[in-house]
Amino acid sequence: MTTLQNSTQQQLRQLIEQIERLEEEKKGLAEDVRDKFLEAKAMGFDVKILRQVIRLRKQSKTDRDEQQAVLETYLHALGMLADEPQQTAMAAE
Repeated sequence: MTTLQNSTQQQLRQLIEQIERLEEEKKGLAEDVRDKFLEAKAMGFDVKILRQVIRLRKQSKTDRDEQQAVLETYLHALGMLADEPQQTAMAAE
C-alpha cells in the first residue's frame, strides 16, 4: 500500500474538510431557497411559474427568443395554438 507524505496528507485533509464545509453551506442555502418558495406560495404565487421565470432570467434574450420560436413551431404543428390553425383554415377557403 502506498502512503502519502505528511504534508500531502495534510493538504488532502484540508481539501476534504473545506469541501465538507461547502457542502453544509450549500445544504443551508438550499433550505433557504426552499423556505423562500414556501413563502411565495403562502403569498399566493405559483411556485412552478416562479421557477420557470428564474430559469428564463438566466438565459439571454436571444436564447429565450429562439426557444419561444421553436416552441411555437411545435405547438402550431400539433394544432395547439388557438389563433393560427383557424387563420390557416380560413386562408385555404
